[in-house]
Amino acid sequence: MPVIPTPVNLFQTYQDLHQFLLNCQQTLTDKMQTKIISISLEILPVDPLTVLQQICEPDQLHFYLEKQAIGDTNIHRNSLAIAAIDSATHFTATSGNRFAQAQYFIKSCLESTISLGTTHLPFSGPHFFCSFTFFEKDSQANTNSFRANGNHQQKLSINPHFPPATIFLPRWQITQKNNHHILVINTVISATINIENISQKIWHKFQKITQINHTLLSNLTKPDKNQRKINVNHLQTFKQSVASALDLINSKSLRKIVLAHAIDIYSQTPFNLINSLNNLRFIYPDCYVFSTNNGNGQNFIGASPERLISIHNNQLVTDALAGSAPRGKTPSKDAKLANSLLCSEKDLREHQFVIDFIVKRLHDLGLKPSYSSQPHLLQLSNIQHLWTPITAEISQNIHLLEILAELHPTPAVAGVPRDMAQQQIHNFETFDRSVYAAPIGWIDYLGNGEFAVGIRSALIDGDRARLYAGAGIVAGSEPDKELAEVQLKLQTLLKALV
Repeated sequence: MPVIPTPVNLFQTYQDLHQFLLNCQQTLTDKMQTKIISISLEILPVDPLTVLQQICEPDQLHFYLEKQAIGDTNIHRNSLAIAAIDSATHFTATSGNRFAQAQYFIKSCLESTISLGTTHLPFSGPHFFCSFTFFEKDSQANTNSFRANGNHQQKLSINPHFPPATIFLPRWQITQKNNHHILVINTVISATINIENISQKIWHKFQKITQINHTLLSNLTKPDKNQRKINVNHLQTFKQSVASALDLINSKSLRKIVLAHAIDIYSQTPFNLINSLNNLRFIYPDCYVFSTNNGNGQNFIGASPERLISIHNNQLVTDALAGSAPRGKTPSKDAKLANSLLCSEKDLREHQFVIDFIVKRLHDLGLKPSYSSQPHLLQLSNIQHLWTPITAEISQNIHLLEILAELHPTPAVAGVPRDMAQQQIHNFETFDRSVYAAPIGWIDYLGNGEFAVGIRSALIDGDRARLYAGAGIVAGSEPDKELAEVQLKLQTLLKALV
């Protein structure tokens, strides 16, 4: 991919932009040839969530991710907020090896991309935003098996419509990374396209973005008390599934399985995506706050504590996150719960399943992972987890998506053995996981990237929303306690969705 590192400001005048794009078009020698032009520039401070609110249309693909800095060690992520809006070009996979197809799509795009502007700054240049479904095929036949009573069963049922893989290069990318605010504009040029029309659209949208007030969306919005909650799989049914899973574990068919619970809620008015995301980032600043959509009115949002993979300058970090306990209402109770979690044989065993799986998969790829022998605590506002960051140095000849294909799904969201656990998830759960507990993230033109796991999440479809949460079932699990755990996790979105 040709890169012009010298800062080039094409937005002094409309004429400069138009002439540059016209010059690019004139270099095309074939009627079918296309080029992707990626222009990066530093702009005045602006809240990416506000930009998403101001310029994104409901039928446009979008991606939003925010993660505030925590701690002071190099295994923590730096402060980041990024909004990707509309698609310059995109790809969806419906069959075959979706991770390999996604990798090929990105490679093909970069081969025809010219990148220029402030390419030396973080988050400049083309970035590709990706979402995957949990299962490679949406084969759950019982998506509509709701156990709700009354006339609202049909009205409130939600059928997720997300392809197994969606990858897009946005037209507009706005990133706040520490003290830098970077705007990336991507456009596709062909020999027959009307350059004047494209130039005018880019110029108009650029003016709109740069005139947006920097004021943060700071006010929390309280959830509507009139929201009605309906169980997708009834509480008793979930407990029965846990009991049946324990039978399989006791018979040695499984060592672990993660079972999810879901609830549908209905609002008198459509849910507000921006206000809900704003609530999430204020209530859960130590999580990945995210949003992605399918371009057909369905948005998937959440506040996930789990990083699946991060690669920067050939350094990989992934998280083993399994084993949970509530937070205490007083410092002494909180410390007691934390110590109990760190000493829990059941939770430590569940946590070790995840470590062993990740380490083996990385070894199989020829990597040499390293990690602490003792888990850390990841303490969130309402829950705490056993957490072990795992690091490795990678070579340039292995792509992030190759590693992702090996890691997803980890035992933190599926089970052990993985294939058997996935089969039993189909048997036990009465709803389609879709993008729940699946990888959501980005990859840049240098091969850097970061993916979170789509947990503590909700699928929003107008005035309806489906909230998801799961619990890991191992020997020693108790149905009542596992139900209490998923109900605690469901509060993540219940507190924020408006």
